[in-house]
Amino acid sequence: MKFILGTKDGMTQVFDETGTASPATVLKVDPLVVTALKTAEKDGYEAVQVAAGEQKEHRLSKAELGHQGGAKRFVKEFRVRQGQAESLDGFSEGQAIDASIFAVGDVVAVSAISKGKGFQGVVKRHGFAGGRASHGQKHSHREPGSIGSTGFGRVIKGLRMAGRMGGDRITVKNLKVLQVNPDQNIILIKGAIPGRRGTLVEVRSV
Repeated sequence: MKFILGTKDGMTQVFDETGTASPATVLKVDPLVVTALKTAEKDGYEAVQVAAGEQKEHRLSKAELGHQGGAKRFVKEFRVRQGQAESLDGFSEGQAIDASIFAVGDVVAVSAISKGKGFQGVVKRHGFAGGRASHGQKHSHREPGSIGSTGFGRVIKGLRMAGRMGGDRITVKNLKVLQVNPDQNIILIKGAIPGRRGTLVEVRSV
């Protein structure tokens, strides 16, 4: 069971020994501190609770501040997945976890909040084709078209329409670790990762 928290720092490219360039996302990894171990007997599930980084005090409740002893850190839990030979063995409260937990070639899954794009129309949000750009069109090239239906006279639930786009929790699986630098607390992961620069990213083994 491997996991870490980091912040997205941008993208670069990495050349391997054959000269092939691969796109890579740079993650600045904050050393983690295990703050609690959740057990099935006491909590109903098994997980490792960790804290890292620093956030604004008004975003934390008094209970969260007290739990961390006044520290203003991000707190996340990584659950033990049943059926994947994972357990709480090897973890203890107060334990420190850094970038060296991963190695080059490890396959990981990353989760982060995607970029917020505001209120968008159906062409950008859902990939609608829009109307024809020929005669007969006037101010309707990017309209969604009919949204109703004959009979029951209402809009069907889940219909793709304009609305807020982005700002969702996205998980990308099967990404490869290209480089690990424990001295500078940096991990390079192949490919793109959701979110803007500075986004908190969860990384765990697949």
